[in-house]
Amino acid sequence: MHHPRMETRVTEIADGIYQLSTYLAEMDFGLNQYLVTGDEPLLFHTGMRGLFPLVFDAVSRVVPPSDVRWISFSHLEADECGSMNQWLAAAPSATVLHGVTGCMVSLVDLADRAPRALANDETVDTGGHHLRWIDTPHVPHAWEAGLLFDDTTRTLFCSDLFTQMGDYPASTSDDIVGPAIAAEDAFPGSMSLHPASASIIRRLADLDVATLALMHGPAFTGDCTTALIDIADSFDKQAAAYQ
Repeated sequence: MHHPRMETRVTEIADGIYQLSTYLAEMDFGLNQYLVTGDEPLLFHTGMRGLFPLVFDAVSRVVPPSDVRWISFSHLEADECGSMNQWLAAAPSATVLHGVTGCMVSLVDLADRAPRALANDETVDTGGHHLRWIDTPHVPHAWEAGLLFDDTTRTLFCSDLFTQMGDYPASTSDDIVGPAIAAEDAFPGSMSLHPASASIIRRLADLDVATLALMHGPAFTGDCTTALIDIADSFDKQAAAYQ
């Protein structure tokens, strides 16, 4: 996975929040991690094990990697948490943050150190940012899924929602819904279509989000409320097509 010509771009996309972005040319696909700085830095998404050297180097351009205090992600998947234990080894004080379900069914076994389980709507003060865990089962995938919302900057770390193909800039105010629908059309079934999926996304639209921190796409600084409502409508249409 780690190709010597791959590079990871580091961009501050909100106050104290850095996007670490790697474009995989052979897949025509990008991967983002997000570093939330403060007294207790948090890394959201770790990337796959093979990308660890690139992500480690990218983090080191902002803070000493050993200072990372919290590691979090939406759900159990290689690009979300593949290098979790490598990060636990590199950052001796780091602890994995995840929802109660994820900790109970997987992380108490998979993580090399005990994780901290967060209840729905529980907030962690990292010394500069107040990060709220939101349970979002099956959004974007998996029973244990959840998202983090930074109340301080109104940034929603939205994982695979709004996934798009191709290379992309660090941030945009252009349409992200159309590219996301196109990606879903190219890979049908990639998003979980649970009966409650659209309603969960509509509840996210009530958060007054200023920035959507996509995992596979640019950080979006346009009308986030409308984008969330529109992608929820798309989920409803996809679910109806299966009936």
